[in-house]
Amino acid sequence: MQDDPRSGQPKTQRTDANVDRVRTLVRSDRRLGVRVTAEELNMTRKTVRQNVKEDLEMRKISLKMVPRILTHDQKQRRLHTSSDLLRNSQLFDRVITGDETWCLQCDPKTKRQSMQWKTQNSPRPKKARVFRSQVKTMLVCFFDHKGIIHYELNAQRQKVNQQFYLEVLRRLRESVRRKRPGH
Repeated sequence: MQDDPRSGQPKTQRTDANVDRVRTLVRSDRRLGVRVTAEELNMTRKTVRQNVKEDLEMRKISLKMVPRILTHDQKQRRLHTSSDLLRNSQLFDRVITGDETWCLQCDPKTKRQSMQWKTQNSPRPKKARVFRSQVKTMLVCFFDHKGIIHYELNAQRQKVNQQFYLEVLRRLRESVRRKRPGH
């Protein structure tokens, strides 16, 4: 007893031709989801997911958020300045520096919408932050050549004034005394 040949959908859509079709479409727009890709190519979502993950060895990641994207010249200048400073490393043994920055809340929808497919060898995509958040707090951080000595997050709606900084500097002094006896 044998099956008669019949028309209809093949048992598998994981053919080399379909993998190439998926590769072409995903590379044309890396933000496409599995559902949209499956609809566009008239394939099942399961097959598209297998093609992308197993055959093309891609995974979907979100963009790395960076404060700003530097030019090649800006990166080179920072590298040369840092190298010059490191040559005089004894200078930094007693230096403590501080910085402050506003930490803003991220919108998870924006992160989800920015996800893209990538292979193991392709670099992680970057995008500069272009929006401001209503929820923010200030991070004050002090460090030396070995790493962070003291940091604080100010309470939301706390005034950042002379009194605030005096209290932060008192707590910094105590941290330094604990971590560097004799200073």
